[in-house]
Amino acid sequence: MTQSQSESDADAPSLNGKRERLRFTDFRFRRASDGRCTAEVELEWVEGHKVRGTASGQTSPTVDLRVAAEASLRAIETFSDSALAFELIGVKSIRVFDANVVIVSVVNRHDGPQRLLGSCLVEDDPVRGAVIAVLNATNRMLGNFIATR
Repeated sequence: MTQSQSESDADAPSLNGKRERLRFTDFRFRRASDGRCTAEVELEWVEGHKVRGTASGQTSPTVDLRVAAEASLRAIETFSDSALAFELIGVKSIRVFDANVVIVSVVNRHDGPQRLLGSCLVEDDPVRGAVIAVLNATNRMLGNFIATR
């Protein structure tokens, strides 16, 4: 089991007492003996207002990344009460310039198809990197949503 928490303890900028963006607070990834994996992503907007997203699938290096990315998207959709809806087009871990990078492609299903791309430079945990890549891809759209909330 891999567990990780956000390494940033700094608060995001606030807007009328509320953060302008969600804070990534927890990530859990489990591989079961039956060959399945489960990911859970927790995000927090204001103190005590946490949302979670989960996803599961058959475990493999590629599917593990996809499951983590899907869990992140489900957490964002839960936060928005389904006002935001995303579809994961793909996720890939690649080696670039002597570093590992996870890249995700996401489509916003509301307001016409809008493709979003996010990436994360990863050292040790590409599965967690998939979550951060999704948050990077959706950051601006989510910020606009929060500003009008």
